[in-house]
Amino acid sequence: MIGHATSQFRRTVRLIGLPTDVNSSFLRGPAKGPAAIRAALASDHTSGSAEIGDAFGEDVRWNDVGDLPLGEDESDAQRIEAAVAQAIASVEMPFSLGGDHSITFPVMRAVARAYGPVDILHFDAHPDLYDCYQDNPSSHASPFARIMEAGLAKRLVQVGIRTLNAHQRQQAQRFGVEVVLMSDFTPEGVPVLDGPLYVSFDLDGLDPSVAPAVSHCEPGGLTVREVLRVLRLQKASLIGADLVEYNPTRDVHGVTGAVAAKLIREIGALAARNA
Repeated sequence: MIGHATSQFRRTVRLIGLPTDVNSSFLRGPAKGPAAIRAALASDHTSGSAEIGDAFGEDVRWNDVGDLPLGEDESDAQRIEAAVAQAIASVEMPFSLGGDHSITFPVMRAVARAYGPVDILHFDAHPDLYDCYQDNPSSHASPFARIMEAGLAKRLVQVGIRTLNAHQRQQAQRFGVEVVLMSDFTPEGVPVLDGPLYVSFDLDGLDPSVAPAVSHCEPGGLTVREVLRVLRLQKASLIGADLVEYNPTRDVHGVTGAVAAKLIREIGALAARNA
């Protein structure tokens, strides 16, 4: 467990490690992400505090249930759904630690089964709307196509996008996705969603100068300060989150791990503030 226990908490957040990168393209390595994130969360490298909300240790109880035993077959999706459903049934907010971005589709199946279609705030360099990438419909480049096809989101807002090609632009129009391009980005230009709210955070949404340990570096991205401003403006109840695509094999001095840990704490604090 991270943080300090007290007798009263506003939210309990369940950390669920999803160590899989079977649906990654170009590089493997995100399967090692959950273990590296835990090390960053436990490290004295950073203070462990959060900026959003009240005193962090008094607001959030962290329940780390470890990693799911994932392999490389279709049963992984069922295990992910079941783990997320169990967290929700226990009145804990599921926070999934990837792993690559393909995990978000089975996570959202469990979330939507409990809450119905929700609003999704998605931080990423890429829209991940490919109908089928490299002959793999379950690719980490396709989860939001699957989510929108299945009707799991009533509203999808994507922030930090800077790789929108013709196919994904067509997909965004088809599904009514709201894409906030980096070329037009201001924190205040991101819609404030009604909720229930799910946050999906791909670390390559950040600029590589901030978070270099990702498999697909795309220059021209978000700063941590800009992300925190976007999060702070959101007022809806937060019912789930994931952080994905951390590739610790590329981390130097634990810089990206420290960023990942900060974002997890801030999103947890947001969940408590908006409870």
